[in-house]
Amino acid sequence: MQNQDLDIIKSSGERTKFSIHKLRNSLLRSGADDDTVKQILNVVRDELYQDISTKEIYNRAFALLKKKRSVFASKYKLKKAIYELGPTGFPFEKFVAAIMKYSGYDVAVGQILQGKCVSHEVDVTARKNNNYLVIECKFHSEEGRNCNVKVPLYIHSRYQDIITFNHEQNNGKMTPDQGWVVTNTRFTKDAILFGECAGLYLLSWDHPNENGIKDRIDRLGLYPITVSTRLTRREKQFLLSRDVVLCKQLINDVFYLDHLGVSEQRKHNILEEIKMLCNI
Repeated sequence: MQNQDLDIIKSSGERTKFSIHKLRNSLLRSGADDDTVKQILNVVRDELYQDISTKEIYNRAFALLKKKRSVFASKYKLKKAIYELGPTGFPFEKFVAAIMKYSGYDVAVGQILQGKCVSHEVDVTARKNNNYLVIECKFHSEEGRNCNVKVPLYIHSRYQDIITFNHEQNNGKMTPDQGWVVTNTRFTKDAILFGECAGLYLLSWDHPNENGIKDRIDRLGLYPITVSTRLTRREKQFLLSRDVVLCKQLINDVFYLDHLGVSEQRKHNILEEIKMLCNI
C-alpha cells in the first residue's frame, strides 16, 4: 500500500488520508534544514501503518527532531504547547494579551465592562491609537474539539450589550470598535460565516489564513513557555503560576530558575534554547 493511500486517525476521531506534504511543511516550520526533514520523513514513512493516529506520527517526528536539535522540537510542538497552557483558560488569556501587547496594544486582562442589561467580565481589552478591542478567549484543553457557531453567537450578544450601553450613555471613547473571539483550536465553517456576517473578528490556530495564532507567534517570536523541551512539566506549571507565559519573559525573570533550584548548567541550556527560539 502506498503512503498516500493510508488512512490516519485525527485527534477528533475523524479518518483522513495521510499527507506527506503536510508532514513535510510542519517539519520545515520547525526551522529544520532540508536534509534533516528528508531523513525524518524517510524514517516516519517506513513506520506508517493503516489507521495510525496523528498523535503517533507526531510523537515519532518530535522524538527525531529533539534528537537532532532541541530548538527544532520546541517549534514543532507549538500547537501541543498551547494546549499545555491549561487546564484552565487563564494562562491562555494572558498569552493572548501578550501577543496583543507585542503587537503594539495597551492591554488589560479580566476587566468588568458595563452592558445595558448586565455587566460583563471581558478576558482581554486592547487599545492602540483609536482602536479599542474587546477580546474573548475560548480555550480547549482537549485536542480535536472545535469552536462551533454557539461560541461567536454568545460572544456577539455580550459585545452588543456593551456597545448599546455606551451608545446610550454617549461614551464615545468607552465604546469598543470591534469584538474578537480567540481560540486555541479551530472554528467550524458556520462559526466563521457567522463571525464574518456579524462583524466579529475570529482568530484561531490557522484562521485567518497566514495570520492565525501560529503565524503571529512565529512572526513575533512569542513562543509560550510550554514549548521548552528543557523545562519539566512541574517547572512550567510553576512559571505559569507566576504569570511567566512567554519564553521571552523568562529571559528577564531568570531568578525564577534559581528559586526552582535549577543547576547552572541546566539554566544555561534552558536559556540558550529560549534565545534561539526567540532570536535573541
